[in-house]
Amino acid sequence: MTAATAAADPTSAYSGYLDCLADADEYAAIDMAIGLLDVGVPAERVLLDLVAPAQVEVGERWARNEWSVAQEHAATHISEQVVAAVAVHVNPRPTGGRVVVACMDGEWHALPPRLVAEVLRLRGWQVTFLGASVPAAHLVSYLHRHDAHAVALACALPMRLPYAHRMIEACRRSDVPVVVGGRGFGVDGRWARRLGVAWAPNAPAAAELIADERALLGVPPARLAHLADDEYASLVRRRGELVDSALADLRERMPAARAYTAAQLDSTVSDLGHIVDFLAAAVYVDDASLFTEFVGWLSGILLSRGVPAAAIARPFEHFAVALRDFPRAGRVLALGSAALPAAGHRAAR
Repeated sequence: MTAATAAADPTSAYSGYLDCLADADEYAAIDMAIGLLDVGVPAERVLLDLVAPAQVEVGERWARNEWSVAQEHAATHISEQVVAAVAVHVNPRPTGGRVVVACMDGEWHALPPRLVAEVLRLRGWQVTFLGASVPAAHLVSYLHRHDAHAVALACALPMRLPYAHRMIEACRRSDVPVVVGGRGFGVDGRWARRLGVAWAPNAPAAAELIADERALLGVPPARLAHLADDEYASLVRRRGELVDSALADLRERMPAARAYTAAQLDSTVSDLGHIVDFLAAAVYVDDASLFTEFVGWLSGILLSRGVPAAAIARPFEHFAVALRDFPRAGRVLALGSAALPAAGHRAAR
C-alpha cells in the first residue's frame, strides 16, 4: 500500500494519481483507486475528489499546450478504466428506477457524464449509460422501449446548445423528465434556464434533483421568443459559405497562411467553424457572454500554440462585414472582437 492510500484521503492521493496519468501507468492508477476503497474511502469520494479534478487538470494541461492530444487521450482512457474498476469493485445493486445518462449528439466528452452515472448507481438508481454522441432519434427510441424515471444529459460545449434543446424536447415528448449538466450550460446553469430545463452543477446535485420529482418538473418554460427573427436559422444556413470566405480572406491578407501545412489548414478550418458555431449558439440563447467567453478561451489556446494575434483577429473583422445584415449576430461579434488580445486589433488593421 502506498503512503497516499494509507492516508485514506483522495486529496492526498491526487498528486500521485496525476503522476500515473502523466506516465500513462494504467495499472498504478487503478491500484491507487482500489487501495483507497480498501482502506474505507467511499467510492463516491474516489470518483469526485480524485478522478474528476484530475480530469480537469488534464484538460488544462492540454489547453496550456503542455500535453499533446495523444497524452490527453491516454490520460482520459486511464481515468475511464479507473472508473470502471471502481464500479466493478463496489458493484452496488439498484433499489430505485431507471435513469438514462447520455451525451448530447455531437458531444464526445464522455467521462464527466460517466462519473454522474456511477454516482447515481452508487445511490441506488438502475443506470443505463449510453455514452458519447447519442443521436436524439436513437435516444427517444430507447426511451420508448425502456421505462425511465429520468434522463440526464451532458453538454460540455455551449456551441451544442441548439442541438441540446432539440434533444431535451424530444425526451419530453416521450414523457420523461430531463436534468442536464456540464460546462455547456454555463458554470451557473444560465443557459439551461434559458432552455427551460432542470440543471445540476455536479453529480451529487443531479442525484438529489432526480430523487425530487417535484423539483425536476418545476422549472419555468424556455425563453426563446427572440428566435422569431430567424437570425439563427439564417446563420446556420450560411455556415459553409462563411468559413470558406473567411479562410480565403485570411490567406489573402496574411501571406504566412498560404504556406500552411495540411494539418495547419485543417486546424484553421476547424477554428473558423467553431467561431461560427459559438456565434450561432450565442444568437440562439440571446446571450453574448457565451461568445465572449469562448473568444477568451480560443485566444488563449491559439496564442499558446504560436498563432499570431493578427491571425486570430482577422476572421472576426471578416465576419462582421459578411454579417452586417444580422443585427443580433453583429452585436455579439462586436463584443467578441473587443475581448480579443489588444495586439490582434492593432495588427489586423
